[in-house]
Amino acid sequence: MVIVMSPKATQSDIDKVVERVKKNGLKVHLSTGEECTIVGVIGDKKKIASLEMNMMEGVEKTLRVTEKYKLVSRNFQAEDTVVDVGGEKIGGKHFAVMAGPCAVENIEQLREAAFAVKKAGARFLRGGAFKPRTSPYDFQGLAEEGLKLLRSVADEAGLKVVTEIVNHDDIDLIGKYADVFQVGARNMQNFELLKALGKADKPVMLKRGLSATISEWLNAAEYVMSGGNNNVILCERGIRTYETFTRNTLDLSAVAAVKELSHLPIVVDPSHGTGRWQMVRPMARASVAAGADGLIIEVHPHPEVALSDGDQSLTPKNFEILMAEVSEFAKFMGKEL
Repeated sequence: MVIVMSPKATQSDIDKVVERVKKNGLKVHLSTGEECTIVGVIGDKKKIASLEMNMMEGVEKTLRVTEKYKLVSRNFQAEDTVVDVGGEKIGGKHFAVMAGPCAVENIEQLREAAFAVKKAGARFLRGGAFKPRTSPYDFQGLAEEGLKLLRSVADEAGLKVVTEIVNHDDIDLIGKYADVFQVGARNMQNFELLKALGKADKPVMLKRGLSATISEWLNAAEYVMSGGNNNVILCERGIRTYETFTRNTLDLSAVAAVKELSHLPIVVDPSHGTGRWQMVRPMARASVAAGADGLIIEVHPHPEVALSDGDQSLTPKNFEILMAEVSEFAKFMGKEL
């Protein structure tokens, strides 16, 4: 249930509504906007069904929420969430670009990539230290050594770190080095991992699963938020269809859908979404135009010898061109890089 308070409601009115909800054994999620306060009610469906709130002072109306996800819903919070990562913001008018190699290979590769993306305007360094690959024989990452390199190089370049987490047992380890936990597509419905990240004190970027519906994706985000971690960023990275020309089918309609259904920021990954470096720039432009709050781009100084995803990685020069284009599109959409 969503209880919409009148713009004229006093703090006393709001407190009495919250008190009554809690007395009925239900949880409360408060969202205070510029125009009104929304009281989200979470808990047993039978208790919610018997809860009558319309006659209370300061209550404008109540709405029954039919979706299984609540906390991520636009009904629960009308204003866009802005995730603050140590001063770098994602969401609202803030457009964020995360860039770097698919996998951390060595210090030279990472430094070259990091300083190139920083110079072009990126604020986050992405890179994989733990790489869940389709084949067990492919490069699996450098593990903690890769995390150490990410942190060291990111600090040197003045960037925040985004890296993937695969196992919930690694939260403390990765949390020592990363600023944002990335949950990959293959782990979108790893519910034990999501529940553990709900108790973490760092933002989570949740990629859409290979064949996940938007509803399934938002419910996965609900797992994180229901644990108490409200700093969730969604990432559209393409879904599996019958098309074989591209690695995946980048679903930019999901950006518009998420903006309608949820208050969470959403970034787009045109690298995995297409699997072809030639398509990354046009899809990045389209992502901004669709209303995305950021991009995550694979950039490698020498894609031809990359240990992972060289076919979809931009060179530093092509990334520089992309950033110049994206900057203009972002301005048109009222966003700041």
